[in-house]
Amino acid sequence: MTTRHRSESRRHGIGFSLIAFTFLTAMAFSTVPTPLYPLYMARDGFSTFMVTVVFATYAVGVVISLLLAGHVSDWTGRKKILLPAIALELAAALLFITTTSLPGLLVARFITGLGVGMITATATAHLHELHSAHRPGASPHRFELVSTAANIGGLGVGPLVAGVLAQWVAVPLRTPYIVFAVLLVLGLVAVALTPETVEEQFAKPTYRPQRISIDHGDRARYLAAAAGAFASFAVFGLFTSVAPGFVAGTLHQSSRALAGLIVFAVFGGAAVAQSVTARLSTDTKRRLGLSSQAAGVGILVVGMYTANLAAFLIGGVIAGIGAGVLFKAALGTIAAAAVPAKRGEALAGLFLIAYLGLTLPAVGIGVATLSASATTVMTWFASLLLALLATVAVLARRRPATR
Repeated sequence: MTTRHRSESRRHGIGFSLIAFTFLTAMAFSTVPTPLYPLYMARDGFSTFMVTVVFATYAVGVVISLLLAGHVSDWTGRKKILLPAIALELAAALLFITTTSLPGLLVARFITGLGVGMITATATAHLHELHSAHRPGASPHRFELVSTAANIGGLGVGPLVAGVLAQWVAVPLRTPYIVFAVLLVLGLVAVALTPETVEEQFAKPTYRPQRISIDHGDRARYLAAAAGAFASFAVFGLFTSVAPGFVAGTLHQSSRALAGLIVFAVFGGAAVAQSVTARLSTDTKRRLGLSSQAAGVGILVVGMYTANLAAFLIGGVIAGIGAGVLFKAALGTIAAAAVPAKRGEALAGLFLIAYLGLTLPAVGIGVATLSASATTVMTWFASLLLALLATVAVLARRRPATR
């Protein structure tokens, strides 16, 4: 290898670390409000339903961004999408810092969603290309481990940092956003210093939103993967929206640090499980994910009925492990079934269904709490989720009909 090639390889290796840091920061920022929702509720009289509306606004932003911009970096370049995406998150942080009003929260969460939708696919692709340039021919295990830790792990880091800051520093509804605003500025610098991995196409294809398709190979297995993704993100949505309110209300634990720790444990369990099970077959992952998620949700409900924090935490971690592994299996199923020319469409469809799972159950829980107790609502949620998991198991067992 020539000196020039060694230098280029080293630049791509450093860039890999810089993009991983930026990806982690961006995903962590997206969940910073999670342990703070009870404070907003106490300050301005928000109901649980309104918290889920604020949360759903974020998910709507993610879906819109995925459809409109998630694929554009393939011909414009990764950095030309990542830089404005991080800038959007920085703008959202400044909004959080300057206002705690409901309209301000809605706008800030929507802008955050737009940024995350642009970042998720683009940063993942950039990490893959930087890894390949730095270590040509090497196993993708390092890339998979780091991208999972940055994505799913980042979702858990945000509530942990925000909860600790809100518990022990002044101005808890502003300080966490100030800290992340500084980190996002560093992220902008990190992206600017990272090598580009896509040559800009001067003859650009005609722009169109990302095409969505669910017709890929065996429909039963595709539907099983889609339902599994929906179920997985329903658990994630529960813990990033209303779970901190349940901890403060039903379990009588008002600590913001504790709320952040619980969410961190759920997402941390998901990230670790995805990494540990990376070499298992897709079918094995699916079975493990289904059983773990079902068991975890059951323990979670028991924890709420008995007001037992330990049971609630254990159930949440087990459910998070199951959700992480089940979603990994769903991705593997779709990636294997779709032809290369339509793989983007297939994955876009899967992510759209997943984000519907993130949003609809959380909003449904918020609406239900207007007329029923939190424990009763969680029982309904668990029952519906268990029915969905059973459906996934049945669909996954079906085999395509012979012709």
